[in-house]
Amino acid sequence: MNADTENDIKHLKAIGKICAQTLKKMMKHAQPGITTAELDNIGSEFLKAEGAKSAPQTMYKFPGATCISVTPVIAHGIPGGYVLKEGDLINIDVSAELDGYFADTGASMVVARRIPEIEKLFTAARSALDKAVHAAKAGELLNNIGRTIQDEAKRNGYNVIHELTGHGIGKSLHEDPSAIYNFHKPDDRRILTEGLVLAIEPFLTPGRGRIVEEKDRWSLRTVDRTIAAQFEHTVIVTKNKPIILTA
Repeated sequence: MNADTENDIKHLKAIGKICAQTLKKMMKHAQPGITTAELDNIGSEFLKAEGAKSAPQTMYKFPGATCISVTPVIAHGIPGGYVLKEGDLINIDVSAELDGYFADTGASMVVARRIPEIEKLFTAARSALDKAVHAAKAGELLNNIGRTIQDEAKRNGYNVIHELTGHGIGKSLHEDPSAIYNFHKPDDRRILTEGLVLAIEPFLTPGRGRIVEEKDRWSLRTVDRTIAAQFEHTVIVTKNKPIILTA
């Protein structure tokens, strides 16, 4: 969608803040001994308390309020009985709806430990997100986002996950532009417009950058079972600095 009015921006900021707070709360509680289902319930209860609804449950009947992926799964992980342990690399993705407006955010973390090799990957992925967000300017090519992400990944010695993309968002979880590539696509000549609402989500990996779907038909992992990191924000495009809704 295009956020054309102050009312649009107000509502988008409201759901963006709720998603960001939910993610922060879940990351705080992601400690050894908790199951991913219990962690998901923490997120679900917070969303309900704020009057928001889980987007993946509402729109796709996903079997969780949030996506919690434990390596080797990197996206769309189903919350369940798995008990988190120290050193687990996990990704939490929160998307929700309030008053007809949607936002989407996510982050990767290691449970109760700092691992230098993975921290380096996190730093690169966060940097890719920050630079991509600020490359999203009205009048510029949408493809600048993918070019920026891929350049930052290569600069740090990583690949992007090619099959996973960002997307338009606003009045629905997934809108046009339907695919915001995390790599440079020379034939993509789409132009960013003022007020366009985007979910930008780089995925970086030291591996090949390709994925397969697990038997549950939701969970995605890398083909070579290498680790990956994702960080995501929902933003409103302007001619200058973007409005980051999930900061």
